Amino acid sequence: MADKSRAIFRTPETVQEAFAAENYIADRPLALTVMLGAELEKPILLEGEAGVGKTDVAKVLAGALDTPLIRLQCYEGLDASTTIYEWNYPRQILQIRMAEQDPALKSSLQTSIFGDEFLLSRPLLQAIRHPGPRPAVLLIDEVDRADEEFEAFLLEVLSDFQVTVPEIGTLTAALRPLVVLTSNRTRELSDALKRRCLYLWIDYPSPAKEREIVRRRVPEIEAALAEQICAAMQTLRRVDFYKRPGIAETLDWARALLRLGALTLGPGLLEETAGCVLKYHDDIERLHAIGGERILAGEIADEREAEGL
Repeated sequence: MADKSRAIFRTPETVQEAFAAENYIADRPLALTVMLGAELEKPILLEGEAGVGKTDVAKVLAGALDTPLIRLQCYEGLDASTTIYEWNYPRQILQIRMAEQDPALKSSLQTSIFGDEFLLSRPLLQAIRHPGPRPAVLLIDEVDRADEEFEAFLLEVLSDFQVTVPEIGTLTAALRPLVVLTSNRTRELSDALKRRCLYLWIDYPSPAKEREIVRRRVPEIEAALAEQICAAMQTLRRVDFYKRPGIAETLDWARALLRLGALTLGPGLLEETAGCVLKYHDDIERLHAIGGERILAGEIADEREAEGL
């Protein structure tokens, strides 16, 4: 049964209000998932294309709760042991040298060099040892980039939220952290990991939601320009680019156009600033082949039409 201290969001609406205060527009499925994750002490697994705001969910959640965000960035070859703890070897060596000069220190050397002051806590241990008053938010970012061995290790941690340091003992979380895992689906995650999580796919935002996000994140921008930017982004996502632009690119583009003093988005300006939203040379070349006029006119009906260009 979840601890009463975790009853931080009573309804999905309270989640939406808290996220809105942090300038994040949370739809009801996301708000419901966050509420249930907190209440049921279940990790949340967010999947979706890069740039749709998965990582921001954890950041905004930590900000809304005024609690630490502890981030574990995953990558290929990530060593499980380095995500928990390491010993501060330089300090231990210094302590040993001091003990060689002081018999009183030498007698307690084994105990002294394996104490808390020599322990370097890494993200998983930091989250487990967080004292509160509210649970920390543990972000395990891009878990699909880690290998299967690390994923298996992660299953154990997410089950018990305890780790063993041989020289100290077993450390168990007093407050289970709120865990958010993100995946861009560079590989399929195991069924075992998914079973331990509440799952949510985050898609590209609707036109109305994207406009609201731009208005909140770039409040200085003119409404007409924001409308043009969001309409163009919706069209660009119908093209089968190697990497379709996400909301992160929308915000970058809006800020860039604002910095340029643009009041309206014309075909030439769209093509000139394509590097704000497209990150591969072939994608930019394809945009030039399509033409800014067609993008702004919304004439790309679907991927099949774009593929014929």
